[in-house]
Amino acid sequence: MSTYVHSFPCVRGIQAGRPCYIAMCPMRLVPKIFIFNEENVPADLRAQRTLNLARVPEISAYLLDNRDGYTLSAITASVDGAVHFSPASDTGLEQSIGTLTIPMEAQILINDGQHRRAAIEQAIRENPELGYDNIPVLFFIDEGLNRSQQMFADLNKHAVRPSNSISTLYDHRDQISDLARYLAKNVEVFSRMTELEKSSLSPRSSKLFTLSAIKNASRVLLKKGKGDFIAQNERELAKIFWEEVSLQMPDWIRAKDKELSTSELRDNYIHAHGVMLQAMGLVGAELIIRKESEWKNTISQLRHIDWSRANPEWEGRAMVHGRISKATINVALTASLIKKKLGVPLSTVERELENRFSQQ
Repeated sequence: MSTYVHSFPCVRGIQAGRPCYIAMCPMRLVPKIFIFNEENVPADLRAQRTLNLARVPEISAYLLDNRDGYTLSAITASVDGAVHFSPASDTGLEQSIGTLTIPMEAQILINDGQHRRAAIEQAIRENPELGYDNIPVLFFIDEGLNRSQQMFADLNKHAVRPSNSISTLYDHRDQISDLARYLAKNVEVFSRMTELEKSSLSPRSSKLFTLSAIKNASRVLLKKGKGDFIAQNERELAKIFWEEVSLQMPDWIRAKDKELSTSELRDNYIHAHGVMLQAMGLVGAELIIRKESEWKNTISQLRHIDWSRANPEWEGRAMVHGRISKATINVALTASLIKKKLGVPLSTVERELENRFSQQ
């Protein structure tokens, strides 16, 4: 074995008959020992996808902005070299606890976690103290390109991105997510009929809204971007706005009171879908800058709108070929029709959009 080695306290285990080792690695070593230099290698000769450079600054900023509260999952890597495990004891549980020694000349290739590696390197340059933190690393013995490619495929095959709704439910750093949770709890019609985990509703769901739809609509309503601060008076304004909207939607109230099934509402009306909620956010953004009595009077006209999917006015706006569409252009066209129904002047951009729509 080489005179020069990396040594890690670790736990030894077995997966699929192969030894593996989980170790805690100081972050300052991550850029030095983990190799990722395959950008110019053809895909079929690589064991990883190419680095998505847009993701790296996001992860790095997350580490720097949450110095006392970040969480990073383990990196998975393969060691192309002779490793040595020294158990703490020859008997009992301590047979699996010990020190993993890896020659410095051994190649250590990342199977999963190359973006974390690049982000750690970037973050340490800005805040060297991060280098004294640790990240767990799962080491396997390298068995060649085919095995490494299969490991990558297996590690990512069953990975499922969480829904926007459950991410909103659990994200306590994002102020827009916090606002969405507040509204889902405190606006009566939302509190009774909001799906908190899924971002889409099944045909038989008893819910009418999703938490992610409330979040997106409220972000538009308050004209907020990612990371923007939301003041208490803005939270209350959003609550008042959505309460007022719900008062002008008798069908929502009937569904809340179990007098009308939500599935029937979704099948027959566009105001039971996220496209309408987000469109109302756009409309509301232009209304809530007015006096409260004035915009509430305008909102009262919502109850006179025909929200039926059979209404041909919604085709090409909230619907495309009879199917609900939440595409940005459809949300904007839905909002402009609602504005016209309420007597709210269209912006220059909206007028141009309407002109193009009428010429189709």
